[in-house]
Amino acid sequence: MTLLTHIVYALAYIVAGVSVGAVLPFLRPETDPLVAWMAGGMVVLAGVLVHEVITRFDRERTLNKRFTRMLEAMGTLNEELTRQHAEMDTIRTDMERVRQLGGVAGYDTVMQEVKLLQSLVGRLQEKRPPPRPPVPPATAGAPPKARPTVESGGAVLPQAPQVAAVPPSSGDLDDARVLETVRDALRADRIDIYLQPIVSLPQRRHRFYEVFSRVRASDGATIKPDRYLAIAEREGLIATIDNLLLVRCIQLIRETERRQHQIGFFSNISPATIGDAEFMKQFLEFMAQNQTLVPKLVFELGQDDMRAGQAVTQAILSQLARLGFRFSMDQVGDVAAVDVDALARNDFRYLKLDCARLLAPDARARAPGLLKRCKEHEIDVIVEKIETENQLIELLDLGVDFGQGYLFGEPRLSRKPG
Repeated sequence: MTLLTHIVYALAYIVAGVSVGAVLPFLRPETDPLVAWMAGGMVVLAGVLVHEVITRFDRERTLNKRFTRMLEAMGTLNEELTRQHAEMDTIRTDMERVRQLGGVAGYDTVMQEVKLLQSLVGRLQEKRPPPRPPVPPATAGAPPKARPTVESGGAVLPQAPQVAAVPPSSGDLDDARVLETVRDALRADRIDIYLQPIVSLPQRRHRFYEVFSRVRASDGATIKPDRYLAIAEREGLIATIDNLLLVRCIQLIRETERRQHQIGFFSNISPATIGDAEFMKQFLEFMAQNQTLVPKLVFELGQDDMRAGQAVTQAILSQLARLGFRFSMDQVGDVAAVDVDALARNDFRYLKLDCARLLAPDARARAPGLLKRCKEHEIDVIVEKIETENQLIELLDLGVDFGQGYLFGEPRLSRKPG
C-alpha cells in the first residue's frame, strides 16, 4: 500500500475512536467520561490491529509476486545457460574437428565444405518444378523408364530386410509430390547412407564398402532411387542430388579417418555429376585441400557411361586422377567389350563383374584370359552379387580376389557422422 493509503486508514480509526469517546457521554448520560474515552481508545487500538493485519497481508502478497518473478527469471536464466552450454559444446566440437584437420587450414576446409553444401541446397531450392498435367490412371502406377533401377553405388540392389518399405499410400503420390518429398529430405538431412562390404577372398576380410543411398520421408518411409531418379532427371535436378550425395559420402569418409579406420569406399559418379562443371570445379578445389581423403574413395562408372560423352568424361577423369583418385568400372553388360588396356590408361584399378554373368558358359570360357590381363595391368576384379557358397567356390577356382554380395553382408544403415 502507498503512504497515502496508510494515512487514510490511520485517520479513519483515530476519528472513529475520538468520536466514540466524545459522543458516548451525550448518548448515554450515565456513562462516566473516562469510560467513554477508554472505549474510544479501544476502537483506535482495534483499528491499529486491523491496519497491521492488512499491511502484513499486502506485504506478503507483494513478496510472493516478487518471488514468483524471481523464479521465472531463474527459469529463463537456466534455459539461456543450457543454450549457451549447447553452443559451447558445438563450438568445442567444431574446434576439435578443426584441430584434427590441421589448424587454420582445417578451418578453411570446414568452411569450404559448408559453402559447398549451402550452394547445392540453394540450387535445389531454386529449381522448383513447373505445374505438370495429372498422370493418366492407366500409367500412374507404371515404373519410370528413363533410368534403370540402379543404386547410387552402381549396382542393382535387392531390398534388404531391415529397410522400411514405402507404405502403399506413397505409391499414389504424383511426380510433383515425390520430387518435393526428395527436396524436403535433402534440406532436412534425411538422406540415409547404406554400406555393403567388399571382401578379400578367400579370407572374407572387409576391405572396402560400397555406398548406397536412401531418401527418408518425414513420416519415416523410405523412397528408393527407382521411384525418384527419373522424376528428378526429368526436372533437371539429378545432377544436384547426385552431387549432394557425393558430399555426404565425403563426410562419411572424413568420419572414418577421424576414427582411424583404414578402409576404402566405392561411390558411383554419374554422368550428371561429371557434366556439372560448376560442381566439379568446387569439388576438385575441395579435395585438393583434403588429400588424405583421396586414397579412400574409389569412383565407379558404368560401362555405358564411359561410352557416352567420351571427351568430357576423359577430361574430368584426368583431373581426378591427377589428384590421386582411382576408378572402377561397373555395370558391365558386355564382358567381351571390356578394354583392359584402355582402363589401365585411364587409371582404372578395379573392374566389377556380375557373378551370374561371369559364370555364364559363354563368359566363363573367356574369364581366365580377362582375369590374367587385369592382373598384368594391376586391375583388381571384384565380383558382385555373390549369394551362395557354390557360386563362391566356382569364383575361387577362377582366381577372383574380391567379392561382394549378400553372402558377405547386405547393405546396412551407416551411423550418422558427428
